[in-house]
Amino acid sequence: MAEIILNVDVREGVGTGGARAARRSGAVPGILYGGDKAPVAISVDEKSFKKSLYTGKLLGHLVTLKYGDETQPVIAKDVQFDPVSDRPVHFDLMRVDEKQTIKIDIPVVFINEDQCEAFRQGGSLEIVRHTVEILVRADHIPETLTIDLAKHKMGDTMRWSDLVGLPKGIEPTISDRDFVIASIKTSSAAKAADEIEEAIAEEEAVAAEAAAADEVPATEQTSEDDQPAAEDKAEG
Repeated sequence: MAEIILNVDVREGVGTGGARAARRSGAVPGILYGGDKAPVAISVDEKSFKKSLYTGKLLGHLVTLKYGDETQPVIAKDVQFDPVSDRPVHFDLMRVDEKQTIKIDIPVVFINEDQCEAFRQGGSLEIVRHTVEILVRADHIPETLTIDLAKHKMGDTMRWSDLVGLPKGIEPTISDRDFVIASIKTSSAAKAADEIEEAIAEEEAVAAEAAAADEVPATEQTSEDDQPAAEDKAEG
């Protein structure tokens, strides 16, 4: 079963008024939906909810909802935050069966950037997909999807097939191609620096050629004062 347990209460009031009342009482309002049952307005103690949320194992993961003596597996699908205080103000839970295959977005993480030569050459990581939607059993949901950057080079493109350590039974919802997740490109700053260095090298090469053309080899130089002496020696 899931590691996190959410002890919920059923809210009497629904809509904006009921949600505000829950927040005033120190709770976070939410909605439980899915399965073959009607949606239910619920709430969770805010301190307890924050503690579960900040573990990083709540949103998008299988958790246990507890109401009295009843328990059931759910997926925390969404959490909304106050834009000013950053407090959680609402959440959505979806009823699931532990062995049910579901669609869910999983974040992509990139490891070993410090071991990738491309970044020391001025490359930058361009991320196309920060999350990937997958099909997975509810009790096998991974926390992240991982791409190892250690052996990648400048210009490389990382795709679904480049993910490492994928648990068995996971499939992407995009099934018609090996889709792009990220790529390593030359940064504009690095490109500008390279162009400056090339321009300097060209100027130095031109200057060196000009200096070489102005110099006449000593073996080709003849002094006018020495010429008669050479002729007199020949006559003698």
